[in-house]
Amino acid sequence: MTSATVRNSLLQMVVLGAALCAVLAGQRARAGASRSDRVTTDKTGQFSTTAGSHLRVAADQGDIRISTGSDSQVSYRVHLETEADDSNAQQILNAFVLEARNDEDGVVLVCRSPHLRWGHHLSVTISVSVPHNYNMDLTTEGGNIQVGDVQGRVSVATDGGNISAGQIDGPARLITDGGNILAKNVGGDLTAQTGGGDITVGSVAGEAILRTGGGHIRAASIAGAGRLDTGGGNISLEHAGAGLVVSTGGGEIDVGEASGLIRARTGGGGIRVVKSSGPTELETGAGSVYLMQVQNAVRASTGAGGITAWFGPDAKLSSDCRLAAGEGDIVVYLPKELAVTVDARVELGGDHRVVIDPAFPLKVTYGEPDEGSQVVRAEGALNGGGATLVLRTVSGNIRLVLNDAAREKEQMDQLRQQMEEMQRQLEMNLMKIQIPQPPQPPDQP
Repeated sequence: MTSATVRNSLLQMVVLGAALCAVLAGQRARAGASRSDRVTTDKTGQFSTTAGSHLRVAADQGDIRISTGSDSQVSYRVHLETEADDSNAQQILNAFVLEARNDEDGVVLVCRSPHLRWGHHLSVTISVSVPHNYNMDLTTEGGNIQVGDVQGRVSVATDGGNISAGQIDGPARLITDGGNILAKNVGGDLTAQTGGGDITVGSVAGEAILRTGGGHIRAASIAGAGRLDTGGGNISLEHAGAGLVVSTGGGEIDVGEASGLIRARTGGGGIRVVKSSGPTELETGAGSVYLMQVQNAVRASTGAGGITAWFGPDAKLSSDCRLAAGEGDIVVYLPKELAVTVDARVELGGDHRVVIDPAFPLKVTYGEPDEGSQVVRAEGALNGGGATLVLRTVSGNIRLVLNDAAREKEQMDQLRQQMEEMQRQLEMNLMKIQIPQPPQPPDQP
C-alpha cells in the first residue's frame, strides 16, 4: 500500500468520524429539545382532614399516585403537560377542569380533560398525599394507579392501566380492563380483576377473588377462601388456609400448602400440589399431576399425562380416592401402616403392567387374550382395609411403591426446595412495586 493510499484512508476515517459525531450531537440536541419543548402547569392545594376519612378521585384520564404523609391534611398536585409546538397548547392546559373540595366524609377531586382534536395530546398526573389511616375510591379512564402503604379500605379502577399497591391493611378492590395488578399485602378481603394482565399479590388476610382474562396469577398466601381464575395463564399459590377453587384454560397450576378443600382444573397444563391436608379434586386435559404430601382423600384425572401421588405417614383417608389417566402412568407411594383397600386396573395391558412393592400383599390378575381382554388388575386390603384407592389407566403402567424413611426424607427435601423456589419467584415479582413519593407542597404566593 502506497503512502498516498494510507493518507487517503486516514482522511476518510477522519471525515467519517466527524460526520458520526455531528449525527450524535444532533440526536442529543433533539432529545434535549424534546424533553424541554413542553408546556406544563401544576394545580396544587391542600385540605385539613382527620384520620379514617375518605378520599375520592375521579379522572377521565391520567395516572393517579397516592402516598402517605401528614395525619391532619390531604395535599395534592395535578401535573399537566402538552406539546409546546401545538398552537393550542396553552388553551389545552387552561381548558382542564379540576374540582377539589372538602366534604363531610373527606376530600373529593374530580378531573376533566378537554376534548382534544386529532394530533393533540395532554398528559395528566394526579399525586395525592393522605394520612396513613385513610379510605379511598380512585377511578381513571385511561392511566395507571399507584397506592403506597395505607390503612383502611381501598377501591381502585382503571379502564386499561396497571395497578400497584403496597401494604393495604384493610379490604381492597383492584379492577383494570387490561393492565397488570401488583399488591404487596392485603389485611382484609381482596378482589383483583384484569381483562388480560398478570396478578401478583403477597399475603391476603381474608378471602380472595383473583381473575384475569389470560395472564398469570401469583400469590403468597390466602387465609380465607380463594377463587383464582385465568383464561390461559399459570397459577401459583404458596399457602391456602381455607377452601380453594383454581382454574385456567391451559396453564400450569402450582399450590404449596393447602389446609382446606382444593378444586383445581386446567385445560392442558400440569398440576402440582406440595402439601394437601383437606380433600383434593384435580383435573387436567393433558398435563401431569404431582401430589407430594397427601394427607386426605384425593381425586385426580388427566387425559394424557401421568399422575404421581405421595401419601404421607399421617395420611387419613376420610373417603375413597380415585386417580385416573388416559394414557399416562400412575405412581403411588404408600406408607406401610396405611389402612386402605386397593383397586388398580390397566385397561390395555399388552406392554403395560401393574408393578407392586413386595411390602404390599396384593393379588394381581390378567385378562384372557383369547377372550379379547387385556385388563391387568391388582386388588387387596392393606392393614385390614379402609377407604378404597381406585387407580385407573387405559394405556399406562401402575406402580405401588413403599414410602419408607429414605424416600420420605427425599420427598421432604423436594418439598422444601419447591416451596423456596415458589417464594423466590414471588418475591422477585413483588420487588417491582414502586411506592409513590408525596407531592411537592403547594407553591407559596
